[in-house]
Amino acid sequence: MIRASICNGEQVAGFKDIHTGRIEEVMLIKSPADLEAFQKMYGIDEEIEKEY
Repeated sequence: MIRASICNGEQVAGFKDIHTGRIEEVMLIKSPADLEAFQKMYGIDEEIEKEY
């Protein structure tokens, strides 16, 4: 998932525990290339959910 700030637009990619709702942040996303690298690193092909 991507956690995005409404205030400053900062985005952080990570994984959300479906049982606790806790998010483990993995990588700061500054550009589309960063998002692509995150998806490639973890083998994610589908669109990633954003949470604000």
